[in-house]
Amino acid sequence: MKVESFSLDHTKVRAPFVRKCCVQSGEHGDKVTKFDLRFTQPNEAELESAGIHTLEHLMAGDLRDELPGIIDLSPMGCRTGFYMTVWGEPEVGDVIAALTRALEKVAGVTEIPAQNPIQCGNYRLHDLELAKQYAREVLAKGFTDKFLVE
Repeated sequence: MKVESFSLDHTKVRAPFVRKCCVQSGEHGDKVTKFDLRFTQPNEAELESAGIHTLEHLMAGDLRDELPGIIDLSPMGCRTGFYMTVWGEPEVGDVIAALTRALEKVAGVTEIPAQNPIQCGNYRLHDLELAKQYAREVLAKGFTDKFLVE
């Protein structure tokens, strides 16, 4: 099976990190890059559904304000972080800086964007305080591009 994330040895990484997964080229030369934004250690911890859902809502706007060209930001099924796809080939350091700035904004948030039945498919599954806790924890540790354990 040719799924990029299945080729990563999850026992040899140390979170939190930002990893450039791949760059793909379209028929007309357009570049799209996929990033792994890992918040918690795989197979040791996960972000609870309500907290990761709220972080997704918060980062959907704030991260786009900090980094141009974001196509999509989606929680990982394992709930250890997010996948982000962007136009072009931004550097990992630029992504880390943008992600850090976006998460710093979470501390001051008093309401969850689009938390209603019209704009959200599961508007009751949110926890702002948990999202803030996750943001504080990952910011205290700091993101790195050095994700492999020796």
